[in-house]
Amino acid sequence: MYPTGEASMPLFVLMIGLLGAGLGLLAEIGVRKAVPRLSVDTSVRFKITTAALTGALSAAMAFRFGQSSALAAYLVLVILAVQLALIDIRHHLLPNRLVLALLTAGAVLLSAAAAASPSWDALLRGVVAGAILFVIYLILAIISPRGIGMGDVKLAAPLGLYLGYLGWSQVFYGGALGFVAGGVVTAVLVRAARDEKPAEVAFGPSMFAAALAVILLPI
Repeated sequence: MYPTGEASMPLFVLMIGLLGAGLGLLAEIGVRKAVPRLSVDTSVRFKITTAALTGALSAAMAFRFGQSSALAAYLVLVILAVQLALIDIRHHLLPNRLVLALLTAGAVLLSAAAAASPSWDALLRGVVAGAILFVIYLILAIISPRGIGMGDVKLAAPLGLYLGYLGWSQVFYGGALGFVAGGVVTAVLVRAARDEKPAEVAFGPSMFAAALAVILLPI
């Protein structure tokens, strides 16, 4: 449900955007303390850029969900998605601690949203979707271990939960677009490297980008 009155909607979106930017800064500090060996960049410019990106995505989520009880869950997704994507790009790793935090927060906040709606069928669908995507990615990782890592397999579970809460169409398109985006990124990097094929390509950012795009552009 959106804020009452047309004039209040832009203010609500702005407030959530600023909140997201602030929480993004706090998350960066928390991640640096939790996994110091995986810190990305501590420069002021980088922090401001990361906070701005988190704030913009948070504002987009506010516009998408309004004052829905599910908004908090998707704000957590945005905040941790930015941090995890940056770590994966730099270190080709998705820390178990952060992926588990995303899954746990999603389960708790979406359960609260389902109870407030009530919309238990959406929560059940999300849980089933998370399990399905996890199994699909696990099979693909076994078949092609150089293409998909175990971090990507674990990440599929929370992303499936978030996508499944919205619908099966979101699960399908979010999963499919993730592979498309990953393929495009790989092709671009291979072309840029010319004869030298990149040893590893971070797949997590493509998964996040596809999931967020599908969530923000409802099907």
